[in-house]
Formats: sequence, structure tokens, C-alpha cells
Amino acid sequence: MFRIFLLTIVFLTAELSASVLQEAIDNAPSGSILKLPAGVYKGKITIDKPLTIIGKESGVIIDGEGEGTVITVKSSFVTLKNLKIINSGARHEKIDAAITISEAKQCEVSDCVIDDCLFGIDMQMVSNSIISNNRITSKNFELGLKGDGLRLWYSNNNIVKKNSLIHSRDMVVWYSHGNTIEENVGEYCRYSLHFMYAGKNNVINNRYQYNSVGIFFMYSKDTIASGNIIKSSLGATGMGIGLKEVTNFTIKDNTILYCAQGLYIDRSPFEPETNNWIENNKILYNAEALHFHSLSEDNIIKNNKIMGNIEDVVNDGKSSKTYNNDIRENYWDNYEGFDRDGDNIGDTPHKVYRYADQLWLYNPNVKFFYGSPVISLLNFLAKLAPFTKPLFLLEDKKPIVKTEG
Repeated sequence: MFRIFLLTIVFLTAELSASVLQEAIDNAPSGSILKLPAGVYKGKITIDKPLTIIGKESGVIIDGEGEGTVITVKSSFVTLKNLKIINSGARHEKIDAAITISEAKQCEVSDCVIDDCLFGIDMQMVSNSIISNNRITSKNFELGLKGDGLRLWYSNNNIVKKNSLIHSRDMVVWYSHGNTIEENVGEYCRYSLHFMYAGKNNVINNRYQYNSVGIFFMYSKDTIASGNIIKSSLGATGMGIGLKEVTNFTIKDNTILYCAQGLYIDRSPFEPETNNWIENNKILYNAEALHFHSLSEDNIIKNNKIMGNIEDVVNDGKSSKTYNNDIRENYWDNYEGFDRDGDNIGDTPHKVYRYADQLWLYNPNVKFFYGSPVISLLNFLAKLAPFTKPLFLLEDKKPIVKTEG
């Protein structure tokens, strides 16, 4: 149990050297609370003991003066609240950040604004901590040269909630398990959320738009992504949700719309005799709803609403074996069957084939003519009297005929 001391720093000038703040940190007993008045505190600070720093009013600015990381935390039980942190260094190899927390637990960063910092919050081996309600923006560099807004590296059982990452590069969760990532916003980033070698994470009710990729899961397992909205991923390959070599995932109740690729599946599930569950999602108005790459079978794809997409299913290679997935009870807006018994299940299966209109899979230059009368005519003739047998992609044995909402 820490003894809590309340320390209020009062200064007469609006702009101060951070050495004054660092001196107050060094002199404060463990567990102290430092309440800062409005002003600009110039220079870097390091916190190596349990401590709370709170901006007691708006306008508390800690300015790194363009060198290194602005706030370095080397202790557990540190809280930073209601601060504006600006002007870190710009060196990627040193991970110059607004805040770096390392080898700590039960820390909190909340209600902070991070601006003009290469990396936002860098967490290395941090557990049981809270990152909430922060607004994070990187430096004004090209997208690939920006730093990550938030990095979890070997960091477990944290709560990341209600943060906004705008004009940053990525939010990454690497080698990190048991985290809850909830109600965050990502806009104009590269990967709004990128997982690698991570497990048992929950990704809930986030909103990502105008990014290159919404959420991409790689080499991970045992994770739930539900209630997320991924919209308008930018570019010819803009992606909503990507799965690469992942196992035992639940992708449920998400909305993916206005992307080049809605749901991208690559060698997933990865481990033999396992499944991924893709259920109750709305995949709407994308260029491609479901894109399969490489061997991808044993996914359970059911109760999804697939509507308004240019292509419902794309298989970019014969090895994907899309027909070996369990696909049922989805709504397909281009289903051509009937429901004579009124049970809202189609009387005949919904079968998807590759016809002439997918010639662009073999030659991307053909995509320029997509939707043209020539391609439409080729597609009609291929269905009416195919010169070669069309490639069977998948079958929904119980397609839903009508959908609500």
C-alpha cells in the first residue's frame, strides 16, 4: 500500500523547462499526485516510481522539443491524465514517442492529446493497464513514414478503449494476449489495427474508416472480433478484415462496407482440424465480399448478409478449396431461387461459379473493362452456353431468401 501525497505545482510563468517538472517528479515520494496548472513544460521527463500526473485544467502541454521520447515510464502504478504531449523526436530506430511504458503493470494513460509525435504510446511488456479516451496523431510525414499511434509489444491483459488514432500509421498488437480493444476510432491510417502472434484478444465495437486496411489478423488464434464497423478502406486493394494463418477466430456482428475487399481469408484456419466462425456479419457494397487466397477451408460461414457487392466470392487460385468451407444460411442478394414453402430458406442451394467476368483474376488489366457491355455479354454467354466448364467456388445449401434491415 502506497502512501498518497497530493502535490500541486504552481508557477507564475506559462512556459517552463521540464527540468522543473523533472525535479518535482524526482523529489515526490512514491505514490504522489502531481496536479499541473496550464502551461508549456519544455523538455523530456522520466518517471521511475509509482506516480500520478494530472493536468488540473486544460492547456497543460509537455513539449519534447523535437528530441527523443517525451515521457518515459519505467515503473508500475503510473497514471497520466489530461495532458497534451507534443513534439517528439523523429527517429524510427529509436521509437521516438510521446509516451513509452516498459516492464510495468497497472498503469493508466487517459484523456490525453498526443500531437506531432512520431509514435504515440509505445507499450513494451506492460500488463493490466488502461489506455483510454486519448486522441493520437503522428507527425506530418507520408503515411509509410509515420510512426504507430499505439504499440502493444509483449503486453497482456490491457484495456484499450475509446481512443482516436487519426493520421497515424498503425495500431499494432504483437506477441500480446488477453487484451480488450473496444470503442476506438481509426481514420486515415495504414492498418487501423494489426495483430501478429497474438491470442485471446477481444476486438469490440470499434469504428475504422478511410484507412488502407481496417483490421488484419496474422499468425494468431483464439480471438473474437465483434460489433466493429469498417468502412471505405482506401485504394484498389483496400481491405476490411483480413485473416492470414489464424485459428479459432470468431468474426461476428461486424459491418464491412465500401471496401475493395470485404473479408480476406488466407490459409485460415491454419491449424488442422480447427475452425473459424464467420457469422452474422453485414458485408455490403464492396468490390469483393469474400476473397479467398491459398488453402482456406473449414471456415464456418453462416447467417451473414452479403449484398450489393460487385463480386460475392473471389478465389484467386485453385488451391483455396473454397467449396470445403461450411457455408449456410447466408443472405445473397443475387440468389435466383424460390421459397415455395415460405420458411425463408431457398428451395435450391445457392451455387457460385467463376465465369468470364473474372478474367481479371488472371490478367489485372482486364479489370479496366469490368462492368462493360463486352464483359457482361461474355458472362451471359458463358452461363448460357459455356465453352469450358466454369469453376465451382462454393455452395450455400440453405440460402436465406429475405433479410431484415
